[in-house]
Amino acid sequence: MFLSIIFIPIISAFVCGFLGRWLGCYSTKYLSSILIGFTCFLSWNAFYTVGLLKNPYYIVLGSWVNSDLFYVNWSFLFDSLSVTMLIVVTSVSSLVHLYSSSYMSEDPHLSRFMSYLSLFTFFMIILVTADNFLQLFLGWEGVGLCSYLLINFWFTRIQANKAAIKALVINKIGDFTLFLALLLINQLFKSIDYSTVFVLIPFFLNKNLMLFGFCIKALDCICLLLFIGAVGKSAQIGLHTWLPDAMEGPTPVSALIHAATMVTAGIFLIIRCSPIFEYSPFVLNIITFIGALTAFFSATIGLVQNDIKKIIAYSTCSQLGYMTFVCGVSNYSTSLFHLSNHAFFKALLFLSAGSIIHGLGNEQDIRKMGGLINIMPFTYAMFLIGSLSLAGFPFLSGFYSKDIILELVFTKYTVTSTFAYWLGVVTAFFTAIYSFRLLYYVFYSQNNSFKNIVKHSHESPLAMTIPLFILSFGSIFSGYLMKDLFIGLGSDFFIDSIFVLSSNLIIIDSEFIPFYIKLIPTILSLFGMFSGVFFIAYFEYFFVKFRFFSLSNKVYNFLIHKWYFDFIYNDLIAKNFLIVSYNICFKLLDKGFVELIGPKGISYIIYKFSINIRKQQTGFIYQYICLMNLGIFLFFFISYIY
Repeated sequence: MFLSIIFIPIISAFVCGFLGRWLGCYSTKYLSSILIGFTCFLSWNAFYTVGLLKNPYYIVLGSWVNSDLFYVNWSFLFDSLSVTMLIVVTSVSSLVHLYSSSYMSEDPHLSRFMSYLSLFTFFMIILVTADNFLQLFLGWEGVGLCSYLLINFWFTRIQANKAAIKALVINKIGDFTLFLALLLINQLFKSIDYSTVFVLIPFFLNKNLMLFGFCIKALDCICLLLFIGAVGKSAQIGLHTWLPDAMEGPTPVSALIHAATMVTAGIFLIIRCSPIFEYSPFVLNIITFIGALTAFFSATIGLVQNDIKKIIAYSTCSQLGYMTFVCGVSNYSTSLFHLSNHAFFKALLFLSAGSIIHGLGNEQDIRKMGGLINIMPFTYAMFLIGSLSLAGFPFLSGFYSKDIILELVFTKYTVTSTFAYWLGVVTAFFTAIYSFRLLYYVFYSQNNSFKNIVKHSHESPLAMTIPLFILSFGSIFSGYLMKDLFIGLGSDFFIDSIFVLSSNLIIIDSEFIPFYIKLIPTILSLFGMFSGVFFIAYFEYFFVKFRFFSLSNKVYNFLIHKWYFDFIYNDLIAKNFLIVSYNICFKLLDKGFVELIGPKGISYIIYKFSINIRKQQTGFIYQYICLMNLGIFLFFFISYIY
């Protein structure tokens, strides 16, 4: 059963990719959906066997690398953390496959698309079930490759090309630091197996490294490199710019990348490496700070976006910030709890957005929508459920995980945790505003579309609405059903996969914080829901009345330019690097010095020498006789001298 979970997606990918031309689009879309659906069923069975019955499995297929002291197996670990990620990945992936079978039905390259989706699922399963860092790195690189293929699926579009290259290049920064962390782990512990490394960590607490003349703790260096890898994959501030541009791919791709696979890989890495991070309080403080700043930064940008998919994309970035900074206060299970809930309501939002785009003839600008509540009532109901859960409406799935995150961060009572708490509270307020701003523009406002588009707009077919209906149940009930299992006091569900030092256990203390502290996020979320609609509805009157045009323009320009990160990267860094690379590295070194002393220089010398030799061949006999006599004379003269 466990090996079937791993190998069925790769079989689906190969069949759709290599045999899709002969099987046809109709067969491949249903075949891949059935195979991934069966994988989902097996994953839930594994969750019951491993998670609920407490029977972890360790499977060794054979030797992979055997070089002197470096030995790595093809091995898989099915513990409570792995099976939890499996049900998230396979559940969302199976629904995305079913959704895509209808959404992409008119595309002539549907077989290739379904193959990419299955391959994406396979590499994510490899990542979450790996038993060593090298196998994790294989899955890590695999999901990066698949994200490039899926974002660039419509490769004739220049924006898709640019977005895919941007995602690949930025992720390579995180990949490089993760690879450095693997090298350092192997150098320090002489192994890259999870069990060996995690057991040996207490014996290397005082191990130091010399780096650029500075003495630093080896564990701090490893944790920092691992975290930078997670920053690249999970789009934290600094390496986040690829995430909104990834919307250039088809909408089902956005749902799969943002809800269950690629962006959650960084969070999974931090949770899996909790035994290492627990012994590095310095890096935990950095994680808390970066996560809080990412949550706030992304929420502010989401306030002013007008592309329906980009608003949800920045929402993903913001929610990843929540998952990150709660890891910084050593509550990894809470981060995984929010990751699971977020997968359901974010997949629901993206697939609902795809339903809207599909019904409006590929229109994505929310200012050109409006009045869809009567045209697409089912999609409206699904989008409303997803938005309420995202905004933290009481007793929906997002409410349970987001509130406990803020309570735990407040309970830590450090400077960075207090900073994270208040930024998290403000972020919750902004999240409610842009969620209901989106709802207002799409469903409540006056319709601004062309008459022909409105006339032909329609509700989505059954294959697209069934996944929405299933995800809506997860968005409503998953938080309530899983809260005691994942984060309940005394729960031993993650006891074999997540390690937390006793000094960092604050779950009990969070029950005794002031009651108003617990109410602040909920009150601000509810206030944000109402103010979002009324503020947008009376936006023009508000600014004219209070004469805020000058200030609002400056703030708006700052936010609409995404805090000028793209300007800094493109105009100040990349542009100057290209100038230096072209003028010095290419023209001066490659085309100049290297070619002069290399093949071009040697060929030029030989060519010139041959030209001069050829000039000596005049064709006159008297010149040849003269040269022969001169040669004979020189020969006898030299012989006489010596």
